[in-house]
Amino acid sequence: MIGQIGFLGGTGIEGKGLALRFALAGVRVIVGSRSAERAQSAAQKYNNEIGNVLIRGMTNSEMLASSEIVFLTVPFDHAKPALEGLRADFPANLVLVDVTVPMQFKAGQVEYLEPSEGSNAELIASLVPESVQVVAAFKTIPAHILAETDVPLQCDVLVCSDSQDARKKVMAAAGLIPTLRPLDAGPLKTARTLERMTVLAIHLNRHYKKKGARYRIEGL
Repeated sequence: MIGQIGFLGGTGIEGKGLALRFALAGVRVIVGSRSAERAQSAAQKYNNEIGNVLIRGMTNSEMLASSEIVFLTVPFDHAKPALEGLRADFPANLVLVDVTVPMQFKAGQVEYLEPSEGSNAELIASLVPESVQVVAAFKTIPAHILAETDVPLQCDVLVCSDSQDARKKVMAAAGLIPTLRPLDAGPLKTARTLERMTVLAIHLNRHYKKKGARYRIEGL
């Protein structure tokens, strides 16, 4: 049984897409924002889209206190100040799922901005209390594809964490989304590869003038 899933940065496109996908799978979702009014407005719009009332809006601190799994869906360069401002609000043993990828576009090319910690997921793990279980997942699935809920995902979601229990929780949640297959990608340092895979997918999209490149691992 999957408990409530929260979103830190749930009013952006990545948060919206995942919130809608999980709600359509029957999971209760909480959209977080610094503004309760903004969160509640977004939740109402999302509920209208799915024709159900499974999504609520709360302040970020209220959302953290009410969720079993929280997805960090802010832009990568907003993640550090967002987490530092909420550090005291993280409950013990919370599962925090990082979907961010540090990158920039320069001269028409996408570049990976490698953190000194090795990956953005590892940077985030260094910013939250030790009791928070950080998971990297959904990094390689385009945000706009997640938000187009009538489009089957038909891909794999690679999940990595230093906590086996946290990996299992996130994989169980991801497995509720139709046509999405969760795969155990091992320890958190695997995020170094996943984040670069995202940059590669964006490069392929731009080169071949497509927009939906994502990964499916055959033979498993």
